[in-house]
Amino acid sequence: MTHTLVVYWSGTGNTEIMANKIGEGLEAEGLSVDIKFVEDVEVSDLDRYDRVAFGCPSMGVEILEEEAFEPFFAQVEGDLGSKKVALFGSYGWGEGEWMDEWKARTEDSGADLFDVLIINSTPSSEEEETCVDFGRRFASF
Repeated sequence: MTHTLVVYWSGTGNTEIMANKIGEGLEAEGLSVDIKFVEDVEVSDLDRYDRVAFGCPSMGVEILEEEAFEPFFAQVEGDLGSKKVALFGSYGWGEGEWMDEWKARTEDSGADLFDVLIINSTPSSEEEETCVDFGRRFASF
């Protein structure tokens, strides 16, 4: 069975909703899934997972959250070459520049990048289903 980690940071709960819905989609496809807040994950924990979905909202001037998520991602991005990776997050302003930069970093790491998913503000019921579908598709990747 493929073991999958969904690791995220969320300040308002929007990205947490996305994480849980993506996890729901992964589980629906028969994958074993751990959904964890970034501060509850050690860098070495990633060794146990075949695939990782990283979630972080846009912060400030379209950047990753700086206190917990950015330092964590900076530590693991060099070791993602053997992983299947997905990226997701919510935003409240801008055009998604933070995701474009994050996607480029992930591709440069050598990770096998599945796709990215961004949602403006709190996911609607329809957008929650989009997150479930994103998880289902990531399971098949």
